[in-house]
Amino acid sequence: MLDPMPSPTDAQADLIAYLDFHVEAGADAALDEQPHDRFGEADSPAPTLRVARRPAVQADATANTLVPPPGSPPAGSPPAAPSRTFGRAASAQPDEAASDARARARQAKTLDELEQILAEFDACPLRFTARNLVFADGNPQARVMFLGEAPGADEDRIGKPFMGRSGQLLDKMMKAVGLDRTSAYIGNIVPWRPPGNRNPTPQEVAVCRPFVERQIELVDPDIIVCLGAPATQTLTGTKDGILRTRGRLFPYKLPNREVKLLATLHPAFLLRQPVQKRLAWRDFRALRSLLDGKA
Repeated sequence: MLDPMPSPTDAQADLIAYLDFHVEAGADAALDEQPHDRFGEADSPAPTLRVARRPAVQADATANTLVPPPGSPPAGSPPAAPSRTFGRAASAQPDEAASDARARARQAKTLDELEQILAEFDACPLRFTARNLVFADGNPQARVMFLGEAPGADEDRIGKPFMGRSGQLLDKMMKAVGLDRTSAYIGNIVPWRPPGNRNPTPQEVAVCRPFVERQIELVDPDIIVCLGAPATQTLTGTKDGILRTRGRLFPYKLPNREVKLLATLHPAFLLRQPVQKRLAWRDFRALRSLLDGKA
């Protein structure tokens, strides 16, 4: 018989809690190969800053004009572009980016094509701060499609949606009504992780929305389950919070038919407020009834 694993000491428990805090805050990536003692650096003398002086403008006594220093651009020329850019995300206006996204999304004839187009799309700033594109997981032939808000740290590292604690809870919720990742399709309305797990901005959602709408069209599910308020509000246009919309059925129009959209609570919300699991259970029972043709 194996010996039971010893309980962590108070110091170890504090360290684990400290690391968990940083992961939840989004500090989950190393910026250098070697650790730095910032407290020790505070005691060391501040480095001397060398300020490069700008060459003085010379006066041309004969022409009574100012002569710019050597190497300066000609007068009236546009300013030089910065040396580091993030594709079109650095300059694209939200309306232009959303219009471009709609045009690109319509070009996709398959989910693989849509994923490739999305991987090359550079008008959303989140692409340049995330580690991986989190496109989807599960069975694209499934009758039910789950949609969350945006990837978290675990999803960004692995490249698939709902891989962390929220994903584990979602798996249990699906299993309770006879579903799993082979009989459901899972995605997010935003496919890149926002820095620090913050909520995506309305502009970021608007830019990504054409891609998720095309993704829904290509999957062609019978039922869409929106997990949380952002996904529900994005696809239905409602402004109500999730506690007012959960359990409600909304119509969702596909190119050739109308399907049902069910709003329910996000697993991350249930982890913070376990008492609300009873409401989510009602919603998943309603989902089972829909799949069985009883509702």
